[in-house]
Amino acid sequence: MAVVALVVPAAAGAPSAAAEPMRAEVLRLESVSKVYGTGAATVRALDAVGFTVDQGEFVAVMGPSGSGKSTLMNIIGCLDAPTDGRYWFGGEDVSRMGERQLAHVRNRRIGFVFQQFHLLPAMPAWRNVELPLLYRTARDRKGAALRALAQVGLADRVDHRPSELSGGQQQRVAIARALVTDPDLILADEPTGNLDSASSREVLGILRQLNVGGRTVVLITHDPNVAAVPRRVVTMADGRLRAEAA
Repeated sequence: MAVVALVVPAAAGAPSAAAEPMRAEVLRLESVSKVYGTGAATVRALDAVGFTVDQGEFVAVMGPSGSGKSTLMNIIGCLDAPTDGRYWFGGEDVSRMGERQLAHVRNRRIGFVFQQFHLLPAMPAWRNVELPLLYRTARDRKGAALRALAQVGLADRVDHRPSELSGGQQQRVAIARALVTDPDLILADEPTGNLDSASSREVLGILRQLNVGGRTVVLITHDPNVAAVPRRVVTMADGRLRAEAA
């Protein structure tokens, strides 16, 4: 099967690296390891990983299945805790937080985009987008959802259910849901994995435009064509960071 390169045109007015001022640190991992199982069944999914992402960066973490990138994503997203090492998010040591504090970070400070869209089929697009706001005392939840959908080009699809949307449109709804809390970080796990090449380019273009607008984005992928879109690429193998390119 032919490999289709995902070429996304450069955004007009994108800031050059040389002109960028010093930026705040969004996340930092120091010597983070993750071990599953015990005895002969022990699996070291991450091994002494150190990784930093600054505000406004667009970073791809690339590696094959079994490289540890999904485990790294779960730790970055506060969905799992490291066995060893430390993890700071926004200057706070989340590796020492309790579950209630972690839930607060997940809901308010991280926007998740997954390969599987995870949309509720009986709800229209705007209802799916407002879901993260139901866990807080937010005013005008519908208005926030409509604004997020407009950001991803779906202002004319707000009342459509997932079954009435294409795969690419469903993933754009998922991106809007990630945006609705105004998070510090957009964390996207294989966001083009279920899409055709045209929809993949569209989704990657939206993520890059969000980054140009100031959003910090970390993208997890096995596809070098997808990894070519972010400005920075970190390669993983056997639970370790193997290489990095700007």
